Amino acid sequence: MKKQKIRLTLKSYDHQLLDKAVKQIALTAKKTGTDLVGPVALPNKHRCFTVLRSPHVNKKSREQFELITHKRILEIISPSDQTMTALMKLNISAGVDVEIR
Repeated sequence: MKKQKIRLTLKSYDHQLLDKAVKQIALTAKKTGTDLVGPVALPNKHRCFTVLRSPHVNKKSREQFELITHKRILEIISPSDQTMTALMKLNISAGVDVEIR
């Protein structure tokens, strides 16, 4: 018989907010008595932008910006109804994106 599992993918620009959200989810899952795999840190995605400082002159004067996206994966194996209700009631900060599969 195939076990049911839930895979949570968390993304954020701030790694401290991300780690705090992962700890909250892990503690909630442990309190309800389910098995947890992870958190697994995935490679960071770097996006670099180069912008001219002045729109008309000084072509050599440029600014560079970088966006870093941090990712973590958690798997909850055979969750109970109690686990699902506890996860739905969990308050995670606005800077963290959670995708459930």
